[in-house]
Amino acid sequence: MRLVKPKKFLGQHFLKDLKVAQDIADTVDACPKLPILEVGPGMGVLTQFLLPKKRTVKVVEVDYESVAYLREAYPQLEDNIIEDDFLKMNLQRLFDGQPFVLTGNYPYNISSQIFFKMLDNKDLIPCCTGMIQKEVAERIAAGPGSKTYGILSVLIQAWYRVEYLFTVSEHVFNPPPKVKSAVIRMTRNDTRQLGCDEKLFKQVVKTTFNQRRKTLRNSIKPILGKECPLTEDILFNKRPEQLSVQEFIELTNRVGTALKEMKEETDKRAFNGFQP
Repeated sequence: MRLVKPKKFLGQHFLKDLKVAQDIADTVDACPKLPILEVGPGMGVLTQFLLPKKRTVKVVEVDYESVAYLREAYPQLEDNIIEDDFLKMNLQRLFDGQPFVLTGNYPYNISSQIFFKMLDNKDLIPCCTGMIQKEVAERIAAGPGSKTYGILSVLIQAWYRVEYLFTVSEHVFNPPPKVKSAVIRMTRNDTRQLGCDEKLFKQVVKTTFNQRRKTLRNSIKPILGKECPLTEDILFNKRPEQLSVQEFIELTNRVGTALKEMKEETDKRAFNGFQP
């Protein structure tokens, strides 16, 4: 059987260590009974350890050469091999709208995008595990006050409990990446409603961390403008990495109230200006 050649443009680094593959596969046991979707199976080094778990396993692979290999090597997967781009898929259709576990040795170049899609489908994905670049894993698991705490940390930890499980050497891949890897597990927490406008929450988190070295007073200006009295509050002396998820929720509510008041004032002036 002809082996698949790793493709740089797809960010492919094929795992060679079977013990590591087994350990990654076992991370899905935290969410038993649910079907499994593996992203980027390549030549199936992880897939072979998922199949014996006696659950429905589907794999999604964008590389046609890997798809051909999988069809030959794992004939029992034939109907569950999806040749598609995970980032463009409608996940509702995968298991007839039922929740599933997301796992994989994720391509490093799109791992953040994969997790943003996970967040968009959080009610379908109660558990996500897998291997990513070590720095990204540390960022996702970081707490307030850490230099690595950022957008991904806040947005994911708002909805998921994050566990940094173990580090993986670069020498167990073909070709070896230039960085170390790590395996993480994200399990949905008890939060069902944030208690604030979710769209504004994302905007506040992304806007403030885009200028993370500045205080909130300055980094929030793209949303509130330069003259908003809310920013005189002592809270705005802080930098975004100092705020917990709950504090970001509270900040979002205060920003939402300020925006509403500013709009009402603008509408009032406009109405008075048009009065006969």
